Amino acid sequence: MKSKKNIFIWIRNVAIPLLVGGLVGFIMSKFIDYDILNKPPFSPPAVIFPVMWTILYILMGVSYSILETKSLNDRNIKVIYFIQLFFNAMWSIIFFVFKLRFLSIIWILVLLIFVIYMIVLFYRKNKLASFLQLPYLFWIIFASYLNIGVYLLN
Repeated sequence: MKSKKNIFIWIRNVAIPLLVGGLVGFIMSKFIDYDILNKPPFSPPAVIFPVMWTILYILMGVSYSILETKSLNDRNIKVIYFIQLFFNAMWSIIFFVFKLRFLSIIWILVLLIFVIYMIVLFYRKNKLASFLQLPYLFWIIFASYLNIGVYLLN
C-alpha cells in the first residue's frame, strides 16, 4: 500500500511544476519576443528554454518527492517550495506578457533568494534532494544575467 502511495506522490510532485510551466508557457506563447530582442553574449537560442525548463521542473518534482516520501517535508519546506514555484511562474509573465523588464530583474533576484533558501532547507533534510536543485540554481543565475542584459540592451 505504501508503494502505491509513494508512486502517486512522485507522479503528483513531478506533474505540479510541469503543469505550472506548461500553463505559463501557454499564457505567454503569444507574447514571446525573445528573437527580436537585443541579447547579451552567450544567449542561447529560444529552442533551448523549453527543454531546459522541462528538465528543471522534473528535477524540482523529483527533489520534492524525495523529501515527501521519506517524511522529511515540513511546513517551511512546503511554503518555500511553492513560493519559489509561484515566483518562477510569474517571472515569465512579468518579462514576456507585461514586458516589465526592470521589474523582472527584481523579481528574478527575489526568486534566486528563494531558490537558495529552498536548497539550504532541502540540504538540512536530504543532500540528494538539495543537489538535484543545483542545475535550477545555476539556470536562475544565468537567467538573471540574461534578464539584466536584455534590460540594458533594449
